[in-house]
Amino acid sequence: MSKHLNFLRATAVAACFALPAFAQEDPSLDTVVATVNGEAITLGDMISIRAGLQPQYQQLPAETLFASILEQLVQQTALAQSLNENVPQYIEIALNNERRTLMAGEALEAFVAQNEISDEELKSAYQDRYANYEGAEEYNASHILVASEEEAVAIRQDLQDGADFAETAKEKSTGPSGASGGSLGWFGAGQMVKPFEDAVAELAVGEISQPVQTQFGWHLIILNDARKSEAPSFEEARQELLNDAQRTAVQAYIAKQSSEAVVDQSPADSIDPSVLQRIDLLNPVRVQE
Repeated sequence: MSKHLNFLRATAVAACFALPAFAQEDPSLDTVVATVNGEAITLGDMISIRAGLQPQYQQLPAETLFASILEQLVQQTALAQSLNENVPQYIEIALNNERRTLMAGEALEAFVAQNEISDEELKSAYQDRYANYEGAEEYNASHILVASEEEAVAIRQDLQDGADFAETAKEKSTGPSGASGGSLGWFGAGQMVKPFEDAVAELAVGEISQPVQTQFGWHLIILNDARKSEAPSFEEARQELLNDAQRTAVQAYIAKQSSEAVVDQSPADSIDPSVLQRIDLLNPVRVQE
C-alpha cells in the first residue's frame, strides 16, 4: 500500500477521534428526544410547550426547562396511552376546534405578512384622518382646596381684593398641588372629576370660579390658559394607523374567504339555540358522576 495512502488514512482516523463525541446533525423539529412505548416525543413538541409558557418560566435555565418539559411530556404520553385509543368524543371535538383555530390564525398571519401596508398608504390614511382635525379643548388651571364652603368664600373675596392666587394656594390649600401654587398643568376632558371639569369649562382665561364642591372638598379654580389639542404627528399616529389598516384588511379578507366558500347553514335552523347550554352532551359520564 502506498505510503501516501497510509498517511491519508491515518490522518482521517485521527480527525474522527478528534471530533466531539456529541457531534451530530443539527437538530430539527422532527428530532426524537425520547420514546414512550415506541411513541416518539420530538424536539418540536418540547419547543412548542416552552413557547406556550408564561414569560417568568421561559426565563428559567435551559437545562431546567429541558428536563422539566421532557418529564412532563413523558408523563402525559404515558397517561394518554393508558386510554388504549378509547379517546372520548369531547376530546376529539376539542382537538378539532383547537386545530381549526390554529390554522385560521396561521392563515391570517400569512395574509398580513404577504400584504404589508406601505408608508404611502399610511400617510394617505393620516391625511384622511387629520386633514380637518379639530382638537379637543385642553385647559391649564390652578386651584385652592379647602374643607368648607365658608372658607372658600372668604378666600375668594381675598383674591378678588388682590391677593395672589399662587401664594394663597401655597398658604391655605390642603391639596397636594398647594406647594406648587395650586398648579394642575394641562388637562383635557375626563381627567378631572365632573363638577371640577364643568366649572373649568365655564371660565374665561384669568377668571376665578365660585366655590366648587367635589368629593375632595371645596375648590376655587383659576383658568390660566386654554387651547385646542394638536393632531399627533405621523410618527406618533403610525402604529395606530397601521393597526387600523391591518384590521380593515383582515376583516375584508375574512369576508372574502367566507363569501367564496360553499356554506349551507340550513341544518342549524331547526336547532334550539338553548342547546348550547347542554354541557352534559360533551361528557355525560362525568356529569352523572
